[in-house]
Amino acid sequence: MSVETLSFGCRLNIVETEAMRRLAARDGRPRLVVNTCAVTQEAGKQARKAIRRAARAHPEAEIVVTGCGAEVETEAYRAMPEIGRLIGNAEKLNPSAWAGAARGPGAVMEALTAERANVSAMAGHTRTFVPVQNGCDHRCTFCVIPFGRGRSRSVPAGAVVEQVARTVEAGGREVVLTGVDLTAYGRDLDEGVSLGGLVLRILAEVPDLARLRLSSIDSVEADDALLDAIGGQPRLMPHLHLSLQAGDDLILKRMKRRHSRQDAIRFCAQARAARPGLVFGVDLIAGFPTETEAQFGQTLALVEECGLTHLHVFPYSPRPDTPAARMPPVAPEAIRDRAARLREAGDAARALHLALQVGKTLTVLAERGGTGRAEDFSTVLLGEGIAPGTIRDVRIAGHDGTRLIAEPQPVAPQADRAASICTGAGA
Repeated sequence: MSVETLSFGCRLNIVETEAMRRLAARDGRPRLVVNTCAVTQEAGKQARKAIRRAARAHPEAEIVVTGCGAEVETEAYRAMPEIGRLIGNAEKLNPSAWAGAARGPGAVMEALTAERANVSAMAGHTRTFVPVQNGCDHRCTFCVIPFGRGRSRSVPAGAVVEQVARTVEAGGREVVLTGVDLTAYGRDLDEGVSLGGLVLRILAEVPDLARLRLSSIDSVEADDALLDAIGGQPRLMPHLHLSLQAGDDLILKRMKRRHSRQDAIRFCAQARAARPGLVFGVDLIAGFPTETEAQFGQTLALVEECGLTHLHVFPYSPRPDTPAARMPPVAPEAIRDRAARLREAGDAARALHLALQVGKTLTVLAERGGTGRAEDFSTVLLGEGIAPGTIRDVRIAGHDGTRLIAEPQPVAPQADRAASICTGAGA
């Protein structure tokens, strides 16, 4: 063992974990780096369980823990004898933190500089996550992420474009722009560039990028430039993951969200009108404090009314020092039941979407393990014969409820579609 990593939570953590792996490996010491998450109680429990298991499996390794969990639940991690060192979010991408004594959790990152956001293509990944924003200026009543990540900061557009270009030069086929509050991009800069403007600039200045994708966005913050990009840029993938959280106006108000139920429905209709066939993923919380069965029904109905396909369901769990933790709770059995019903609705919506793809020819980016991703983010079972990183048109023969199944592919290599995708693509 040299350096092993465990990453919990968001895509931004995945990016940072890869950067820390390289930093931690510089002195050759055996280490396990754990990048924690604080979004739910379960995330913290899983991280601490994994730390204890890893300590038994690798007693020779120094266990280094960082991330939002270490920031907001510092004492819980500090009490663990298995942990050799805690590194705060402010220091975890600083090379000196890995060479000398760390400050420990407590302070949030003051700035996300271009240098620290410079994460090259991750080994073994066909999709590369590029962080363009960090932190959050909002204070949703259920969320502790601003305490762990600090205020919203954006990477200058020029630095983002350079990073994307380097990723493509290194063989990257798809880039995913990530951030804690991605649609807040650019507000802290003097460049006058929003997320939509950044997308348009990347596609214009990096013509060899085959596919660009966005991580989770706040639909109410989407600007006209982003809608223009969704409707007019075929290299921006037709899949958006929305942070909606609930479908009832009073619950949304108590969450301190910035959109209404009608705002969500209106955005989905506008985006789908701009890009027919657009597929939506969504974050939803089941059993938020004070939620009645009727209010939950409004969230459940949103699956059909917005045409949602990929559901990420969170059973509500109270986070320390948040306003929601002081609100009247929903019974645990009701939370579990509502989460299960949301997941059932999501499974049905996904199965319906997959069934509608059968018989179509889809463009797929091959990954390891004989699978790939369609442009709408559906997983496609490809079988053998297509090298990871290859973009190929395949005909869909069926589905198994969770994945599409492509017709058998010939073993002989075929022409990669990347050239036709990238050459002369309008941006």
